[in-house]
Amino acid sequence: MRFAEQWSWCTVEDIRDVAPMIREFRLRPDGGVAPYPAGSHLNVAVLIDGQPARRSYSLVGDRDPHSYRIAVRLAPDSRGGSRAMWSLKPGARIEISNSTSLLEIDWNRQNYCLIAGGIGITPISGIASALQRRNIDLTLHYAVKSRSDAAYLDELSSVLADRMVVHASDEGARIDLDATFRALPSDAIAIMCGPMRMLEAARRAWNEAGRSPADLRYETFGSSGLLPTAEFRVRLKDTGAELVVSPNSSMLDVLNDAGFEVISDCQRGECGVCAVDVIAVDGEIDHRDVFFSDQQKRDNRKICPCVSRAVGVVTIDTLYRPEPPLRG
Repeated sequence: MRFAEQWSWCTVEDIRDVAPMIREFRLRPDGGVAPYPAGSHLNVAVLIDGQPARRSYSLVGDRDPHSYRIAVRLAPDSRGGSRAMWSLKPGARIEISNSTSLLEIDWNRQNYCLIAGGIGITPISGIASALQRRNIDLTLHYAVKSRSDAAYLDELSSVLADRMVVHASDEGARIDLDATFRALPSDAIAIMCGPMRMLEAARRAWNEAGRSPADLRYETFGSSGLLPTAEFRVRLKDTGAELVVSPNSSMLDVLNDAGFEVISDCQRGECGVCAVDVIAVDGEIDHRDVFFSDQQKRDNRKICPCVSRAVGVVTIDTLYRPEPPLRG
């Protein structure tokens, strides 16, 4: 793995609602807060239906030397992590990993376009503050259903002023990605976090604007997809095994728990390390990664089991074969 995970205990110091369906948790780690780059995230150990699991949450705003801030949207159509987090009370003791970042900020660039969709504002908020402190030109486009749904709106407005543009769909103000990208200076970098449909639309608009793919950078939702999160089955080629992936589990976890070891890294659908071959699909695959291109997703020849799901049955080949038992 690119990052060595270290786990430690922390106390849930404070909880507050920052939007109707978004709750902020202030976590005080036992060993203090180590420096971390803008756009970082950490993993949280949770119990879902009595079973241990982990979920990844972006760190909000500027670094505090004493505590982390994360925000969790209560999502009915999720794998259970948000419900587990929302059940916590102040004073609760939970385990968290060290913070890491998959976003790379090029401080030599002088023009940044930041785009956040809904809860995607969490990593973008810290990046915006860091760029602002360094006097780097930036515009933050914040897309929400309504201003009342916009977490941290007042906090960001006080920092960014007219550098933030709110696109509230109930006001008819939807972001025009094509026009936004074409108007950027040639050396601009775009960083965005939002639902899968927004990410895919941004990637298409960025490419059509003739910009370098490396200059469009993503922070993803581990559970954001185009299809509802539901139970599905996975068949393993040449093994006769058929596994059930519940709504609260990932395909990666189910494969590894069953002994079909799949290596992984980011577990956020960004690196492609865990990708396995797809042999057949009886139903539909919901590609929730940002690693594969649109064409590769249409081809359905590979899947990232850390985040992607399916409806129906998908047959895969992990290339791993358990050794036969020794005969006495």
